[in-house]
Amino acid sequence: MAALWPEGRGAGPLGLAVSGGPDSLALLLLAHRALEGRIAAATVDHGLRPESADEAAMVGRVCAELGVPHQVLGVTVAQGNLQSEARAARYAALAAWMEREGLGALASAHHADDQAETLLLRLNRASGVAGLAGVRARGPVPGTRLPLLRPLLGWRRSELAEVVAAAGFEAVDDPSNANDRFDRARIRKAMAGADWLDVPAIAQSAAHLADADAALDWAAAREWAERVEREPMGLIYRPQAPRAVALRVLTRIVTELDGEAPRGSAVARLFDALVARQPASIGRLVARGLPGGWSFMKAPQRRS
Repeated sequence: MAALWPEGRGAGPLGLAVSGGPDSLALLLLAHRALEGRIAAATVDHGLRPESADEAAMVGRVCAELGVPHQVLGVTVAQGNLQSEARAARYAALAAWMEREGLGALASAHHADDQAETLLLRLNRASGVAGLAGVRARGPVPGTRLPLLRPLLGWRRSELAEVVAAAGFEAVDDPSNANDRFDRARIRKAMAGADWLDVPAIAQSAAHLADADAALDWAAAREWAERVEREPMGLIYRPQAPRAVALRVLTRIVTELDGEAPRGSAVARLFDALVARQPASIGRLVARGLPGGWSFMKAPQRRS
Protein backbone atom coordinates (compact mmCIF):
# COMPACT_ATOMS: atom_id res chain seq x y z
CA MET A 1 0.00 0.00 0.00
CA ALA A 2 2.67 2.50 0.97
CA ALA A 3 4.67 1.61 -2.13
CA LEU A 4 1.82 2.85 -4.33
CA TRP A 5 1.78 6.31 -2.74
CA PRO A 6 2.41 8.82 -5.58
CA GLU A 7 5.71 10.59 -5.20
CA GLY A 8 5.61 14.35 -5.11
CA ARG A 9 2.11 14.55 -3.62
CA GLY A 10 2.99 13.97 0.00
CA ALA A 11 1.12 17.06 1.19
CA GLY A 12 -2.26 15.43 0.65
CA PRO A 13 -3.67 12.34 2.36
CA LEU A 14 -4.80 9.28 0.44
CA GLY A 15 -8.54 9.22 -0.24
CA LEU A 16 -10.34 5.88 -0.07
CA ALA A 17 -13.57 4.99 -1.85
CA VAL A 18 -15.35 2.80 0.72
CA SER A 19 -18.81 1.46 -0.07
CA GLY A 20 -19.05 -0.86 2.92
CA GLY A 21 -18.67 -4.08 0.98
CA PRO A 22 -15.96 -6.58 1.96
CA ASP A 23 -13.51 -5.38 -0.71
CA SER A 24 -13.59 -1.71 0.22
CA LEU A 25 -13.69 -2.40 3.96
CA ALA A 26 -10.54 -4.48 3.53
CA LEU A 27 -8.99 -1.56 1.63
CA LEU A 28 -9.84 0.72 4.56
CA LEU A 29 -8.33 -1.66 7.12
CA LEU A 30 -5.15 -2.29 5.12
CA ALA A 31 -4.64 1.39 4.35
CA HIS A 32 -5.19 2.30 7.99
CA ARG A 33 -2.47 -0.11 9.01
CA ALA A 34 -0.02 1.01 6.30
CA LEU A 35 -0.74 4.76 6.31
CA GLU A 36 -2.27 5.55 9.68
CA GLY A 37 -3.05 9.24 9.98
CA ARG A 38 -2.60 9.81 6.24
CA ILE A 39 -5.95 8.60 4.90
CA ALA A 40 -9.52 9.83 4.56
CA ALA A 41 -12.57 7.91 3.36
CA ALA A 42 -15.75 8.71 1.46
CA THR A 43 -18.87 6.67 0.76
CA VAL A 44 -20.96 7.52 -2.29
CA ASP A 45 -24.69 7.12 -1.67
CA HIS A 46 -26.36 6.66 -5.06
CA GLY A 47 -29.78 6.58 -3.43
CA LEU A 48 -30.77 3.56 -5.51
CA ARG A 49 -31.69 1.32 -2.58
CA PRO A 50 -33.50 2.09 0.69
CA GLU A 51 -30.61 0.57 2.66
CA SER A 52 -27.90 2.77 1.13
CA ALA A 53 -28.08 5.55 3.74
CA ASP A 54 -27.75 3.04 6.60
CA GLU A 55 -24.82 1.37 4.84
CA ALA A 56 -23.03 4.69 4.45
CA ALA A 57 -23.65 5.41 8.12
CA MET A 58 -22.14 2.01 8.99
CA VAL A 59 -18.96 2.93 7.13
CA GLY A 60 -18.90 6.16 9.08
CA ARG A 61 -19.01 4.24 12.36
CA VAL A 62 -16.14 1.98 11.29
CA CYS A 63 -14.10 5.02 10.27
CA ALA A 64 -14.85 6.72 13.59
CA GLU A 65 -13.63 3.63 15.44
CA LEU A 66 -10.41 3.70 13.39
CA GLY A 67 -9.99 7.46 13.67
CA VAL A 68 -10.30 7.99 9.91
CA PRO A 69 -12.10 11.11 8.59
CA HIS A 70 -15.19 10.10 6.62
CA GLN A 71 -17.78 11.81 4.43
CA VAL A 72 -20.96 10.61 2.73
CA LEU A 73 -21.34 11.90 -0.83
CA GLY A 74 -24.90 11.88 -2.13
CA VAL A 75 -25.35 11.70 -5.91
CA THR A 76 -28.17 11.56 -8.45
CA VAL A 77 -27.83 8.86 -11.11
CA ALA A 78 -28.87 9.90 -14.62
CA GLN A 79 -31.21 7.83 -16.77
CA GLY A 80 -29.70 5.22 -19.07
CA ASN A 81 -27.39 2.30 -18.37
CA LEU A 82 -27.74 2.05 -14.60
CA GLN A 83 -24.28 0.72 -13.78
CA SER A 84 -22.52 3.02 -16.24
CA GLU A 85 -24.33 6.15 -15.05
CA ALA A 86 -23.80 5.21 -11.40
CA ARG A 87 -20.08 4.79 -12.05
CA ALA A 88 -19.87 8.19 -13.74
CA ALA A 89 -21.73 9.89 -10.89
CA ARG A 90 -19.57 8.12 -8.29
CA TYR A 91 -16.25 9.19 -9.77
CA ALA A 92 -17.45 12.76 -10.34
CA ALA A 93 -18.42 13.02 -6.67
CA LEU A 94 -15.16 11.47 -5.50
CA ALA A 95 -13.11 13.82 -7.69
CA ALA A 96 -14.92 16.86 -6.30
CA TRP A 97 -14.32 15.54 -2.76
CA MET A 98 -10.62 15.10 -3.48
CA GLU A 99 -10.33 18.66 -4.71
CA ARG A 100 -12.19 20.08 -1.69
CA GLU A 101 -10.13 18.13 0.82
CA GLY A 102 -6.76 18.52 -0.91
CA LEU A 103 -6.25 14.77 -1.21
CA GLY A 104 -3.16 13.48 -3.00
CA ALA A 105 -4.75 10.45 -4.69
CA LEU A 106 -7.78 8.18 -4.64
CA ALA A 107 -7.58 4.44 -3.92
CA SER A 108 -10.21 1.93 -5.00
CA ALA A 109 -10.63 -1.72 -4.05
CA HIS A 110 -10.41 -3.37 -7.49
CA HIS A 111 -8.91 -6.84 -7.11
CA ALA A 112 -7.93 -9.90 -9.14
CA ASP A 113 -11.46 -11.30 -9.37
CA ASP A 114 -12.69 -7.96 -10.76
CA GLN A 115 -10.00 -8.11 -13.44
CA ALA A 116 -10.89 -11.67 -14.42
CA GLU A 117 -14.65 -10.98 -14.49
CA THR A 118 -14.18 -7.95 -16.71
CA LEU A 119 -11.95 -9.81 -19.16
CA LEU A 120 -14.44 -12.67 -19.53
CA LEU A 121 -17.34 -10.24 -19.92
CA ARG A 122 -15.54 -8.33 -22.66
CA LEU A 123 -14.47 -11.53 -24.43
CA ASN A 124 -18.12 -12.50 -24.54
CA ARG A 125 -18.85 -9.20 -26.32
CA ALA A 126 -16.08 -9.58 -28.91
CA SER A 127 -14.22 -6.55 -27.55
CA GLY A 128 -10.93 -5.45 -29.06
CA VAL A 129 -7.66 -4.97 -27.24
CA ALA A 130 -8.76 -1.69 -25.62
CA GLY A 131 -11.87 -3.33 -24.20
CA LEU A 132 -10.00 -6.40 -22.99
CA ALA A 133 -7.21 -4.45 -21.30
CA GLY A 134 -7.26 -4.74 -17.54
CA VAL A 135 -7.10 -1.74 -15.26
CA ARG A 136 -3.64 -0.69 -14.09
CA ALA A 137 -2.34 -0.21 -10.57
CA ARG A 138 -2.03 3.52 -11.31
CA GLY A 139 -4.13 5.70 -13.56
CA PRO A 140 -6.31 8.81 -13.57
CA VAL A 141 -9.67 9.21 -11.89
CA PRO A 142 -12.06 8.97 -14.89
CA GLY A 143 -12.64 12.37 -16.44
CA THR A 144 -9.79 14.02 -14.50
CA ARG A 145 -6.02 14.05 -14.12
CA LEU A 146 -6.24 13.16 -10.43
CA PRO A 147 -4.26 10.00 -9.49
CA LEU A 148 -6.25 6.80 -9.01
CA LEU A 149 -4.52 3.87 -7.27
CA ARG A 150 -5.62 0.24 -7.25
CA PRO A 151 -3.36 -1.37 -4.64
CA LEU A 152 -5.36 -4.64 -4.31
CA LEU A 153 -5.04 -6.03 -7.84
CA GLY A 154 -2.94 -8.90 -6.52
CA TRP A 155 -5.57 -9.92 -3.95
CA ARG A 156 -8.46 -12.36 -4.31
CA ARG A 157 -11.98 -11.47 -3.18
CA SER A 158 -11.91 -14.28 -0.62
CA GLU A 159 -8.66 -12.98 0.89
CA LEU A 160 -10.14 -9.51 1.35
CA ALA A 161 -13.21 -10.99 3.05
CA GLU A 162 -10.89 -12.76 5.47
CA VAL A 163 -9.20 -9.45 6.36
CA VAL A 164 -12.58 -7.96 7.28
CA ALA A 165 -13.68 -11.01 9.25
CA ALA A 166 -10.39 -11.15 11.18
CA ALA A 167 -10.88 -7.51 12.20
CA GLY A 168 -14.33 -8.33 13.61
CA PHE A 169 -16.34 -6.20 11.18
CA GLU A 170 -19.39 -7.20 9.14
CA ALA A 171 -19.46 -5.97 5.57
CA VAL A 172 -22.47 -4.80 3.57
CA ASP A 173 -24.11 -7.35 1.29
CA ASP A 174 -25.23 -5.49 -1.84
CA PRO A 175 -28.01 -7.59 -3.45
CA SER A 176 -27.14 -6.28 -6.92
CA ASN A 177 -23.96 -8.36 -6.77
CA ALA A 178 -26.13 -11.48 -7.01
CA ASN A 179 -28.83 -10.07 -9.30
CA ASP A 180 -28.93 -11.97 -12.60
CA ARG A 181 -30.21 -8.81 -14.26
CA PHE A 182 -26.59 -7.71 -14.42
CA ASP A 183 -24.04 -9.43 -16.66
CA ARG A 184 -21.30 -9.21 -14.06
CA ALA A 185 -23.41 -11.01 -11.47
CA ARG A 186 -24.04 -13.85 -13.92
CA ILE A 187 -20.38 -14.17 -14.87
CA ARG A 188 -19.43 -14.12 -11.17
CA LYS A 189 -21.76 -17.04 -10.47
CA ALA A 190 -20.43 -18.96 -13.47
CA MET A 191 -16.84 -18.44 -12.33
CA ALA A 192 -17.67 -19.59 -8.80
CA GLY A 193 -18.88 -22.90 -10.25
CA ALA A 194 -15.81 -23.39 -12.46
CA ASP A 195 -13.03 -24.28 -10.05
CA TRP A 196 -10.77 -25.17 -13.01
CA LEU A 197 -10.46 -21.48 -13.87
CA ASP A 198 -7.23 -19.88 -12.65
CA VAL A 199 -8.43 -16.41 -11.65
CA PRO A 200 -4.98 -14.92 -10.94
CA ALA A 201 -3.79 -16.16 -14.34
CA ILE A 202 -6.81 -14.58 -16.07
CA ALA A 203 -6.16 -11.34 -14.21
CA GLN A 204 -2.54 -11.45 -15.33
CA SER A 205 -3.68 -11.89 -18.93
CA ALA A 206 -5.77 -8.73 -18.52
CA ALA A 207 -2.63 -6.94 -17.34
CA HIS A 208 -0.71 -8.19 -20.40
CA LEU A 209 -3.50 -6.88 -22.63
CA ALA A 210 -3.22 -3.52 -20.86
CA ASP A 211 0.45 -3.47 -21.89
CA ALA A 212 -0.57 -4.27 -25.48
CA ASP A 213 -3.17 -1.50 -25.37
CA ALA A 214 -0.51 0.98 -24.23
CA ALA A 215 1.76 -0.15 -27.06
CA LEU A 216 -0.99 0.38 -29.62
CA ASP A 217 -1.64 3.86 -28.21
CA TRP A 218 2.06 4.67 -28.60
CA ALA A 219 2.07 3.41 -32.19
CA ALA A 220 -1.12 5.35 -32.99
CA ALA A 221 0.39 8.57 -31.62
CA ARG A 222 3.42 8.08 -33.87
CA GLU A 223 1.23 7.25 -36.89
CA TRP A 224 -0.79 10.43 -36.25
CA ALA A 225 2.34 12.58 -36.04
CA GLU A 226 3.83 11.14 -39.23
CA ARG A 227 0.82 10.37 -41.42
CA VAL A 228 -1.98 12.84 -40.60
CA GLU A 229 -2.02 16.29 -42.22
CA ARG A 230 -4.33 19.22 -41.66
CA GLU A 231 -6.05 20.90 -44.58
CA PRO A 232 -8.45 23.86 -44.66
CA MET A 233 -11.54 21.64 -44.71
CA GLY A 234 -10.44 18.85 -42.39
CA LEU A 235 -7.73 16.18 -42.18
CA ILE A 236 -5.91 13.85 -44.55
CA TYR A 237 -4.66 10.49 -43.34
CA ARG A 238 -2.14 8.49 -45.37
CA PRO A 239 -2.18 5.15 -43.50
CA GLN A 240 0.91 3.04 -43.17
CA ALA A 241 0.33 1.15 -39.91
CA PRO A 242 -1.54 -2.17 -39.42
CA ARG A 243 -5.32 -2.16 -39.03
CA ALA A 244 -5.33 -2.12 -35.21
CA VAL A 245 -3.26 1.07 -35.17
CA ALA A 246 -5.13 2.69 -38.07
CA LEU A 247 -8.44 2.18 -36.25
CA ARG A 248 -7.13 4.22 -33.32
CA VAL A 249 -5.99 6.99 -35.64
CA LEU A 250 -9.44 7.02 -37.27
CA THR A 251 -11.08 7.23 -33.85
CA ARG A 252 -8.93 10.25 -33.01
CA ILE A 253 -9.74 11.89 -36.35
CA VAL A 254 -13.48 11.47 -35.89
CA THR A 255 -13.34 12.64 -32.27
CA GLU A 256 -11.35 15.74 -33.17
CA LEU A 257 -13.48 16.77 -36.15
CA ASP A 258 -16.91 15.68 -34.91
CA GLY A 259 -16.49 16.39 -31.20
CA GLU A 260 -17.68 12.96 -30.03
CA ALA A 261 -15.87 9.65 -29.69
CA PRO A 262 -17.36 7.11 -32.15
CA ARG A 263 -18.26 3.52 -31.42
CA GLY A 264 -15.58 0.98 -32.28
CA SER A 265 -17.92 -0.91 -34.62
CA ALA A 266 -18.62 2.28 -36.58
CA VAL A 267 -14.89 3.00 -36.94
CA ALA A 268 -14.31 -0.56 -38.17
CA ARG A 269 -17.01 -0.15 -40.83
CA LEU A 270 -15.45 3.16 -41.87
CA PHE A 271 -12.04 1.55 -42.22
CA ASP A 272 -13.38 -1.35 -44.30
CA ALA A 273 -15.24 1.02 -46.64
CA LEU A 274 -12.17 3.19 -47.18
CA VAL A 275 -9.94 0.17 -47.81
CA ALA A 276 -12.50 -0.91 -50.43
CA ARG A 277 -12.14 2.58 -51.99
CA GLN A 278 -15.72 3.52 -51.16
CA PRO A 279 -16.79 6.92 -49.77
CA ALA A 280 -18.20 6.66 -46.27
CA SER A 281 -19.77 8.73 -43.52
CA ILE A 282 -19.54 8.60 -39.75
CA GLY A 283 -21.28 10.98 -37.39
CA ARG A 284 -21.30 14.36 -39.11
CA LEU A 285 -18.25 13.57 -41.21
CA VAL A 286 -17.67 12.32 -44.74
CA ALA A 287 -14.55 10.40 -45.76
CA ARG A 288 -13.24 9.85 -49.27
CA GLY A 289 -10.30 8.13 -50.86
CA LEU A 290 -7.35 10.06 -52.22
CA PRO A 291 -4.22 8.89 -54.02
CA GLY A 292 -2.36 7.20 -51.16
CA GLY A 293 -4.73 8.27 -48.43
CA TRP A 294 -8.13 9.36 -47.14
CA SER A 295 -9.70 12.77 -46.53
CA PHE A 296 -12.08 13.63 -43.71
CA MET A 297 -14.28 16.69 -43.39
CA LYS A 298 -17.62 17.76 -41.99
CA ALA A 299 -20.58 17.03 -44.22
CA PRO A 300 -22.19 20.11 -45.80
CA GLN A 301 -25.28 21.24 -43.91
CA ARG A 302 -28.50 20.76 -45.78
CA ARG A 303 -30.56 23.85 -46.41
CA SER A 304 -34.14 23.62 -45.25
